[in-house]
Amino acid sequence: MEETLFSSTVKRPLADRLRPKTLEEVVGQDHIVGENAPLGRMVRSGKISSFILWGPPGCGKTTIARLIAENTKLYFEQISAVFSGVADLKRVFQYAQERRAHQGQGTLLFVDEIHRFNKSQQDGFLPYVEDGTIILVGATTENPSFELNAALLSRCQVFVLNRLSTENFEELLQRAEKEEGRKLPVDEEARDFMKEIADGDGRYILNLAESVWNYAQNGEIFNKDSIVKIIRSRAPVYDKGRDGHYNLISAVHKSLRGSDVDAALYWVARMLESGEDPKYLLRRMTRFAVEDVSLADPQAIVQAIACWETYDRLGSPEGDLAIMQLAAYLATAPKSVGVYKAMYAARDLARRTGSLMPPKNILNAPTKLMKQLGYGDGYEYDPDCEDGFSGANYFPDGVARVKLYHPADRGFEREIKKRIEYFDRLRAEKQRAKGQKHD
Repeated sequence: MEETLFSSTVKRPLADRLRPKTLEEVVGQDHIVGENAPLGRMVRSGKISSFILWGPPGCGKTTIARLIAENTKLYFEQISAVFSGVADLKRVFQYAQERRAHQGQGTLLFVDEIHRFNKSQQDGFLPYVEDGTIILVGATTENPSFELNAALLSRCQVFVLNRLSTENFEELLQRAEKEEGRKLPVDEEARDFMKEIADGDGRYILNLAESVWNYAQNGEIFNKDSIVKIIRSRAPVYDKGRDGHYNLISAVHKSLRGSDVDAALYWVARMLESGEDPKYLLRRMTRFAVEDVSLADPQAIVQAIACWETYDRLGSPEGDLAIMQLAAYLATAPKSVGVYKAMYAARDLARRTGSLMPPKNILNAPTKLMKQLGYGDGYEYDPDCEDGFSGANYFPDGVARVKLYHPADRGFEREIKKRIEYFDRLRAEKQRAKGQKHD
């Protein structure tokens, strides 16, 4: 009696009521579930193999797995890697074996957030996937290449699901209005804002629409500010320890390197809005200042340290402006990897030449023995020489001069390049003069 009363008075959530009943109703994933798409073909053939669904939250991973099971008469078993352990997996495998042996029915095991399982747990799937005890369908928001074992990944196809678009959201809202039998009480700007804040998540926009219907009074039309009051704010989908984090910092670096100041500011803002540690951004941009800008603009590292120190003194939110200033400076600065390449070339030469001593003439001779051995003999003090330059060789004896640093012909390095060329010419002249004098 209590169950009947409860089911008749409590409505199922809107997102649950609108869950697609066929693959054709799945929104935004035609490239995967369409009639001629991989999963569509798989279902029509009745031959289902294990696969991984990789995509953002709310794009339909669970729904697709459930519908495939229904369309192929497989028993649908669902677990979450967050709440399940080895004992749960053993029980699932045992029931799947018994079901196949006694009822002749296969099992589609849907594992939500499969990337949360550790290596040994992932390895536990292998024998049951190989012998057909289960058809494994894993769902993950993280890059399978990094999060899943190679052995398991080699036994599964990977299908990439799209984040839902504005058009997909409009279709979902229209379905919701049809289900509710009434229009969503929002103006056009608020409706667009709902699609924007949903951030590709279909489940979120349906839950938000349901909240609007619940909060709105008769005849009330919500504007954008009303929606903001309902949601407060929604942090963008982002995991600081996983794929989203590395994707965004890569976008920051590439935008800075490509001198696209607007894109750089956007990606930095995305990371800050997502809760990234501002000091992580400052550290990465300081590295960028010495790696990608370097001596093309010597002030870049000065700006980096100054902005970092400013942030340390002000903190957020005031100090966030220093982060944005640094991003703008680095994006618009000339770029050069001359010193970066020179570092690796110098280290390679150092490894290849081993433990060669510096030339004796440039070594100090604090003891009598060292003087007798010729340390410091013939050393020329450059500031006392004509032009303030002796032209002496400072490489080890037996090692030919090597050009390690090749400054770019832009920014301040253009001036450095002129200086190096000047010293090279002067060195050659002095070496010729010394040779003639010696003759």
